[in-house]
This record gives sequence, C-alpha cells and structure tokens, in this order.
Amino acid sequence: MSSNPVAETVASLMPRAKEELTELVAFQSVADFDQFPSSESEGAARWVADALAAEGFQDVALLDTPDGTQSVYGFLPGPEGAKTVLLYAHYDVQPPLDEAAWTTPPFELTERDGRWYGRGAADCKGGLIMHLLALRALKANGGVPVHVKVIAEGSEEMGTGGLERYAEEHPELLAADTIVIGDAGNFRVGLPTVTSTLRGMTMVRVQVDTLAGNLHSGQFGGAAPDALAALIRVLDSLRAEDGSTTVEGLSGDAGWEGLQYEEEQFRRDAKVLDGVELIGSGTVADRIWARPAVTVIGIDCPPVVGATPSVQASARALINLRVPPGVDAGAATKLLQAHLEAHTPWGARVSTEQIGEGQPFRADTTSPAYQAMAAAMAVAYPGQEMQYAGQGGSIPLCNTLAALYPRAEILLIGLSEPEAQIHAVNESVSPEELERLSVAEALFLRTYAAS
Repeated sequence: MSSNPVAETVASLMPRAKEELTELVAFQSVADFDQFPSSESEGAARWVADALAAEGFQDVALLDTPDGTQSVYGFLPGPEGAKTVLLYAHYDVQPPLDEAAWTTPPFELTERDGRWYGRGAADCKGGLIMHLLALRALKANGGVPVHVKVIAEGSEEMGTGGLERYAEEHPELLAADTIVIGDAGNFRVGLPTVTSTLRGMTMVRVQVDTLAGNLHSGQFGGAAPDALAALIRVLDSLRAEDGSTTVEGLSGDAGWEGLQYEEEQFRRDAKVLDGVELIGSGTVADRIWARPAVTVIGIDCPPVVGATPSVQASARALINLRVPPGVDAGAATKLLQAHLEAHTPWGARVSTEQIGEGQPFRADTTSPAYQAMAAAMAVAYPGQEMQYAGQGGSIPLCNTLAALYPRAEILLIGLSEPEAQIHAVNESVSPEELERLSVAEALFLRTYAAS
C-alpha cells in the first residue's frame, strides 16, 4: 500500500483493532435464542453502542426490532451542509456448527498463519471494526467530512426481518445520500471488489405425514407409506440430473456478464473433493450469481445412532432457495411451495411454511459514489482496478433501503473473501484486507464528500 497519512494511521491502529475484534468475537451472538442465550447478543449490542459513544456518536440507541432482537444506531455529525453516509454491518453471527471441528475455539479470536480465526471475524464483526478504523483514521487526519450514520443489525443471519420492518416504521432514521454495506467481500484476497448484485432468498419448512404413528418395518414395511421416503422423493425433485435447481415456473437459464469465476479456482475455494463434479450448467458465475439455487439445510428424521427398524410416520426439512436478481422472492416462494406440494407422492399429506425471506438486489454502478470508491480502492490497492462481482448470499436490508431511499447510492464491500470461509468451521479474516479496506473506506468518504 502506498504511504499516505490515512494508511499510516490505519496501520498504527491495527493492534487496537485486533483487541477490539477479540472482544467482539467473544460474544456468542447467534440470534437463535433456542440455541444461544439472548444475553450474548445483548452484550454484543452494548459493546457496539459503547464503541460508537466513545467515538463521539450522538443519539446512540439500542433499537428493539419486531423480531425480538436489537440493532444499534448512532449519528456522527459532520460539517454543515455535508452529505450523509450510512455505514452498515451486523454483529450477529451464524452458529459455529461442530465446535469440535474448529482448530481453535470459535469464539476466541486466534491468530494462525497470518489470519485471525473466529466466528464472525469476517462476517460481519470485522465489518464493524472496518467502519471504526476508517472513521478514526479520518478524525486523525483532518476530520470526518460527511455526516455518518451507523447501523449494526442484530439478526441478519436469521433472515427474520426485524431491522427491515423497523426501518419501514421509522423511515427517517436511516435516510442517507449513500449507503455502504460492509457485509460483502473481495473476489479474492488483494483484488478490490464491490458487489453489484445479490441473490435474494426464501426459507421454507416442509413436512410430510403419512401415518398416525411409526410402525414396525418388518410387520408393515412394503405397504405402509414411509414419510421419510416420501420427503426424499420431494427433495430430489428440486434438482435435475446435473444438479441444476428445478423449481417449476422458476427460470434457471440467466447469465452473468462481468468478472468470471474460473472453475479450478472455484473448486479450490469451495474445497471440492477430488473426483467430485460441480453441479449445474453454464459458467460458475452464472450458477452462483445469476441463477436460483436450492439447498436442503436440515432434515428432521431419526439419527443413525439409536435408530429403530420403523416406518416413519412424519418427516420434515428446511429448504433454502437463493433467488436471482430480477425475481421477486415472494413469487419464488409460492412457486417453491407449489412445487413441493405437486411432487409429494402417494397422496401423503404435505404442509409448507415460509420462515424467512430476503429480496435480491442490483446496484447502479454508474453513480458518483462508485466512481469515488474506485478512486479510493486504487490507492488502497496499488496497481489494482476495482472489480464488480455478484454474490450468491442475501442481505435483505439492501432492498428495503433501496425502496425507502430510491435516490441513495448503495455500495457493498467487506471482508468475506473466499478464504474467510464464512458460515463454515474455521472462519477467519485477513488482517491485511481489514487494513486495506479500512483505508479504502476512509478515502472513499473523503473523495465522496468532495464530489
């Protein structure tokens, strides 16, 4: 990184950033209070609120959102007549999955091989630290030239929509000229990238019932309808022979124009086992950024250990459908539910329930804010030109903000590059990326203020 006062300040703040990220990662802030105590999320929210207050933010508040979680808000006034920029991140995290599979404890930030490991280190507690570093660097070098609002969401990973509904009920709160969503990531380490599209998502629970109760498989098997077997048939209907998603009525042939994802690189990033084929058709970018993708993320059925020789009376699954830009998530949900019902065999009783939804998003990359970000990233990443990529994941708040503030420019940056392994075991963040993106965000705010 070329030497400049902002970059030098950020570099000097990195030890403090590591200490703060260590404190923040220690909170087990999973917004599923059946699995994790709500006190952990409340503690993380208070940490964020205290950090904003210490930086001089005004009107710092813990917002009780309709889904039973808290989002943290603060306002840092800039010069009179300045533009307003909203900085977003979320402090809630995914469950750690199998804690025994982690090399080091998931809620203890641990440095290893040049990266910092811990749940939320990249997604998205690191994004909060990135915002703080950028603002501190500007304060140390002439001041923050814009009005800044910060919103830290408490339930983004759950898709329960608390902050979206709160924002709709208080539309003035998050109004801004530009919104920087710190919950995306570079295409690869060292390649500055803004995410210009997001797939939306819907979560649907499906249950199949066939019998009043489980039956002995020797006495009744062969004629008694097995609910688990019926569910397996239903789930299998969601994929073509090549693995492509096949929800009836949902188009799956869109293409991606722009930065491409080479198959061999994708195999390495996804850690696909030798000899195992990729699924779907078209380019990798088509498949992960421009087309629908269905994933069965959970099944309720007897575990292998302790299973008895029984015909199952009931079985259920949780299905995640990623919805490409240009498709309404609500309409996709109805198509998915209709497909599940139509493909349930043997007259089995089937019920479906949507439990989460987020709309897809497409940004206007021709706006002045994107030009300012490109200039800032050129300094933070010398010799590299800012790239535009899609992201297969969802950030439901994006479309809510776009609808509430149609004139606002929305940019997506962040720390979730492929090596970060977000949502998986051994999630990590690159401290070099944290440093460079903090510099880029600081320079962006300065360049944008002058535009």
